[in-house]
Amino acid sequence: MSKLIPEIEVRRAKRALSEKKIPSEVVGRIMTAATFAPSCFNYQSWRFLVVINEEDLKKIHETLPDANYWVKKAPLVVVVTTKLNLDCQLSDRRDYALFDSGLATQNLVLQAVKEGLYAHPIAGFDPFKVKKNFNIPEDFIVITLVAVGYPGDDTFLNEKHKQLEHGPRSRKPESEVISYYIWEFSESN
Repeated sequence: MSKLIPEIEVRRAKRALSEKKIPSEVVGRIMTAATFAPSCFNYQSWRFLVVINEEDLKKIHETLPDANYWVKKAPLVVVVTTKLNLDCQLSDRRDYALFDSGLATQNLVLQAVKEGLYAHPIAGFDPFKVKKNFNIPEDFIVITLVAVGYPGDDTFLNEKHKQLEHGPRSRKPESEVISYYIWEFSESN
């Protein structure tokens, strides 16, 4: 089997971020990569808010629980949003706005890795506060925040996060998540 592309192989949810500013041309490439993702009927339902100035980053920090203290080091946070009716809404609750925004976010993450950066999507934040702080309309879904930064020193991380930072990559066995030809997953999978 061929090797995976390097950005997939090395990508990890790292937290030891440097506060070093990211050049605007690098930010531009990361964001352009996000927009090159596939989408249902090419609707491109994602909406990204790029947060890079200190005042706006503080507005992001206000939305974080204590466990995500490390995000405060990130010189760039991307707010990933969508609205369900901006994309295909198909049978069986297949709202493609969420799927397509995920594809775009993965493009963003992989381009960031290519640029020598860490890009860590998080679910731990208050989406209502993010909407309020940035005047995002109520009918939009704030899906994730992506903390982006150059690799940094891990001395500010707590012990749990240091262990995760340097520990082995943890993935479920493929047999638990991939089935060929017939559905072979139990109810508990």
